[in-house]
Amino acid sequence: MGGRGSLARQLLAWQLVVVFTLLCAVGAFAVVQAGANFATTEGRRMLSVAEDVAATSAMRDALVDPVRHAALAPFAETGRSLSGASYVIIADPGRRILTSPNPNQLGEPLELGDSTVLSGRSWVGELDGAIVAHVPVISADGGSVVGVVVAGQQSPGFFEGVLDSPDEALRLLGIALALGVIGSLLLTRRVKKQTLGLEPREITELVEHREALLHGIKEGVVGLDPQHRITLANDHARASLGLPEDCVGRSVRDLGLDERLQDVLTGDATGADQLVLREGSVLTMNRMPIAVHGVEVGAVVTLRDRTELMVLQNELDANRHATDTLRAQAHEFSNRLHTISGLIELGEYDEVRGFVHRISSAQGQWQVEVGSRIDDPAVAALLIAKSSLAAERGVGLRMDPDSRLGDVDEMLSTDLVTVLGNLVDNALDALAGARGWIEVSVTEDSAGVLVVVRDSGPGVAPDIAEEVFRNGFTTKAAAQGQRGLGLALTRQTCLRRGGSVQVHNDDGAVFTARLPVEVAV
Repeated sequence: MGGRGSLARQLLAWQLVVVFTLLCAVGAFAVVQAGANFATTEGRRMLSVAEDVAATSAMRDALVDPVRHAALAPFAETGRSLSGASYVIIADPGRRILTSPNPNQLGEPLELGDSTVLSGRSWVGELDGAIVAHVPVISADGGSVVGVVVAGQQSPGFFEGVLDSPDEALRLLGIALALGVIGSLLLTRRVKKQTLGLEPREITELVEHREALLHGIKEGVVGLDPQHRITLANDHARASLGLPEDCVGRSVRDLGLDERLQDVLTGDATGADQLVLREGSVLTMNRMPIAVHGVEVGAVVTLRDRTELMVLQNELDANRHATDTLRAQAHEFSNRLHTISGLIELGEYDEVRGFVHRISSAQGQWQVEVGSRIDDPAVAALLIAKSSLAAERGVGLRMDPDSRLGDVDEMLSTDLVTVLGNLVDNALDALAGARGWIEVSVTEDSAGVLVVVRDSGPGVAPDIAEEVFRNGFTTKAAAQGQRGLGLALTRQTCLRRGGSVQVHNDDGAVFTARLPVEVAV
């Protein structure tokens, strides 16, 4: 791990580099601008100096007389000393230098460059690092150029320009540097505070660890912001909820999820361990709001797949029902044996034979009725077992005379046991504490199997006729009528096969479920 403060030092160093680079660029621009101003100002001044010297009549007279060329030097030196120019040179029309501060230049040709002075026009420009003005000396009659006056001022170098910059500019650059350093220190302090003092490598490792943890656990995790947009979803959550790859950043309302799942994710459905059915799976979901400094910034939803637990629970329920049935039969057999024993002790042997005959007839009648109409062994066994359970609760279980079911395939048989068992259990729960009856109808045609279970209970309120299937395990009506997860499983089983399940009231609740022979693709 990097030492504490290294991030701040790095930010400070980079900020200082930026500040110094900016200051250098500003300084260079100032020097270039000063050079341009120098060239303009000095060019005009040198032109004025050369024009003053060229306009002197005595100098012109000496220039046209070769004998008097030695008298030209005082005119040039006077113009140089009075103006502060670096040099003033006088040359003849043939460019031969007649006067110069540098004796080695005497008699040498004058460097003109792009000058237009020989054509009679003044020229200002830069030659050999100096600002130079060329002014022609015109004869007294104005007809010809009799000489050239050159005034020049050496340009300062780059560093000389920096050193010669005004003190005010240097002070401004110093203030800018100080402000840049202070701003850099404040920025590094703010960044360090926002990163909780973590170094870049520590932040990277923290993100990598978080990703590994989120995608490595078997539980699903979904993060939401205050607008119910998904901020993160691990692999298990995506697979369990059927979320698309681009779900991050999208609202849960825009993902095509069913209403039950949306209610849990958005917090409209409150409470712990919310059950949600999703594509054949039973999910347990918990939503926990996240608050930072007392302000809610989102929520985390965790989910677990309870499908295997529900299968085990169903098996336990089946075993419990079997145990209850055996217990009920044992209790009933005990009462009957006591009755037979008492009749024998009283010597009522004819009554014993009649009593045994009546018991055998009543017990075998339901089995014969089920066996004659239902050929599938699993469905028949379920109805026989439910008869004993209904008898113990004081509820009569009967079969519609038009019921007919042949031997169906294994998958359809399993689904029929789920649907029929849940609907009968639901009817028994609806009649809890009250005597009544349940009628079962199972008919088969070429398209599928139609299951109708009606009871003499209070029925289902029309406004929750659909809700009992979708969220039956959470609605108040379901809680009062003991309509639990079984109805939701029934609906899911029917929809998975491409069928349907509905409920209406007709002197009690009437549940109608259709299961096609072929499973919908």
